[in-house]
Amino acid sequence: MSNNEAGFGRRAFLRGSTLLVAFSLMPVPRRVLADTEVDTLGTVILAPDLAGSLRTNPYLDAWIRIDPQGITVYTGKVELGTGVKTALLQIAAERLEVSPKAINLLTADTALTPNEGYTAGSHSIFDSGTALFNAAAQVRQLLLESAAHRWGVDLALLKTVEATIHAPSGQTMSYADAVVGVDLHRYAQQQSPAMAPQAFKLIGHSIPRLDIPAKVSGGAAFVQDMRLPGMLHARVIRPPRPGCRLEAFDSEAIAQLAGVVNVIRDGNYLAVVAKDEWQAVKAMRLGYESAQWSGGEAVPESTSIHTLLKQLPARRYPISHTGSSSPGGAKTYRAKTTKQYLMHGSIGPSCSVAWFKDGMLTVWTHTQGVYPLRAGIAQMVGLPLEKVRCVHVEGSGCYGHNGADDAAADAALIAMRSSNLPVRVQWMREQENLWEPYSSAMVTELEASLDANGRIGNWAYELWTTPHNERIVNAGRLIPARLLARPFASAPSVPIAQPEGDGDRNAIPLYEVGATRIDMNFVTQMPFRTSAMRSLGAHINIFAIEASIDELARQASVDPVQFRLDHLTDPRARAVVEKARDAFGWPGKPAAVGSGVGFAFARYKNIMGYCAVAVQINVHPQTGEISVERVVTAVDVGQIVSPDGLRNQVQGGIVQSISWTLFEQVDYDAGGVRSYDWSGYPILRFPQLPQDVQVHLLDQPGEPFLGAAEIVQGPMAAALGNALADATGKRCLDLPLSRARPVA
Repeated sequence: MSNNEAGFGRRAFLRGSTLLVAFSLMPVPRRVLADTEVDTLGTVILAPDLAGSLRTNPYLDAWIRIDPQGITVYTGKVELGTGVKTALLQIAAERLEVSPKAINLLTADTALTPNEGYTAGSHSIFDSGTALFNAAAQVRQLLLESAAHRWGVDLALLKTVEATIHAPSGQTMSYADAVVGVDLHRYAQQQSPAMAPQAFKLIGHSIPRLDIPAKVSGGAAFVQDMRLPGMLHARVIRPPRPGCRLEAFDSEAIAQLAGVVNVIRDGNYLAVVAKDEWQAVKAMRLGYESAQWSGGEAVPESTSIHTLLKQLPARRYPISHTGSSSPGGAKTYRAKTTKQYLMHGSIGPSCSVAWFKDGMLTVWTHTQGVYPLRAGIAQMVGLPLEKVRCVHVEGSGCYGHNGADDAAADAALIAMRSSNLPVRVQWMREQENLWEPYSSAMVTELEASLDANGRIGNWAYELWTTPHNERIVNAGRLIPARLLARPFASAPSVPIAQPEGDGDRNAIPLYEVGATRIDMNFVTQMPFRTSAMRSLGAHINIFAIEASIDELARQASVDPVQFRLDHLTDPRARAVVEKARDAFGWPGKPAAVGSGVGFAFARYKNIMGYCAVAVQINVHPQTGEISVERVVTAVDVGQIVSPDGLRNQVQGGIVQSISWTLFEQVDYDAGGVRSYDWSGYPILRFPQLPQDVQVHLLDQPGEPFLGAAEIVQGPMAAALGNALADATGKRCLDLPLSRARPVA
């Protein structure tokens, strides 16, 4: 009996397809991981031959449920303001051939949805979208087979319209009726029913985003807006810096304040709980006044951080050693590039709500990974996995690993001590700025030469970085767990392997070169806690690579865009470069003093979306202030799901990259971090936005989804750097550019 025929048997009828089998959704026990392949996001690969996240969650009923109440679609990815929830809905509805309104889409809930690790690295459409594209098509096909079997008609004669199957005779059957004869608890197949891109009604078209109405109408859009009956409000009291020990604390004085219901001290962990938020804030303030601390980890001087990075203990990883180095060419470019620590600077400080009731701990959180967070919290509070549930709720500002996981851990700890009442923990601005994981400071050194034919011969590149991936793999990765009387130690730092990459993301140029020698020095003893921020090391690596391409082009006396094309063989790479060049009218530089143009290109991780950027800037002759006049970009992310969503992502990435590249850095000295509020952490302001931004989308109908959220950060930074060199005649290689001194 074939798999399809098995679906119509008595056993399948009795089981139905409305059952979600829990073990197909739960993380595999740690003891299994030693013998099992895992993907780059840390989830176990069960079916390596399947597409996207079907590799880690191969059962169809992990993704789609159909019953008399309707159609429910599940994804382990989360909405971070990128519009991905809407795009995933479009994909599922397209392949089920139903209206998006007919689907209830559930995201990232450890009690309901598949474990897709983290929503990170532009993987949502790449992995979850691909999984839904195939799972939905296969489920629809099974429903058609069920109807054909029961009616005794040729399947090819059946059609579906709005969740109803139609036969030529006029017979109809709803999806809910057809699914009775189907067992959806089965592995997906390698091959899915084909659908011509020309037939797409939703994929490739823009529909209204699901997450926007509440955000623009003042509705409850974020976890910060959550209010539950009887909810208490809590605030944490952090040490002045990591490593401090609590010597004294007046808990009695705080407990006497109006509305205070609990004062929690566990080792160096302090929190206050009150009936309303203002009472909690006042109790927190008194707690900060009364707490006395000693010790603390040393903070380096910001002026020496890049020298220090090269001196700290590190593990050396060879990234790319290809070809045979030839004797150094007459024309060689050498450069050292640096990047400062950056913070996420989330608009809304982190927040979480937790409720420990009847032995079950539920945490509502804007984490990017509900399953890893659940495991970390369970270990921290000593509960079995099945007694902890993490539910994603959007947060006001979240790209990368900010304070969301730590706030959730705060809420979990406090809720366990709060008499079966829900507790809301809201961080303050200074807590977010001082305790979130930063994006690592970095140093890169590059030497590249031209051969006798004017082509790139030798390419040597070395970088120093602290981790970009301190995600939650154990309780010790959570700040509250480190402060307890019985503290948890953080798991050892391990870089993300190529081709994804960590600090070495995009360290390998896509251009043709004669020989490469690329190495990463992974610094493991860190002056600051660092982790993931959008694009990881790609921001500085692409900046450094593209600066060298411009300088080598100058030495070769070749236009920099043409020089890039001369070293690119990938036709899709060439296409975005040519599109951005032509749309910009390259070089098209006006004669005004202080004006400059720049160009840059990269393929994100060398395996995902393509992006080319051309910019025009103006540098004020007296102040040196840099204004971005015009940005033109061309992108190719494979099959486009939502043109509007993609365009928004690229525009947002341009703005974010300008802010990083021109302004942002964490200020600190031996006395501590000074960037505790917006006055100490400058970001791009509205008057500084580019005057004109054009985004050109190169659709690839029928091609795989490639992901879009992080493709522009590196190229935009590099184009800015190249434009600044063009405007001033001097090369700036220290980020941020507005504080850098140019290299003569």
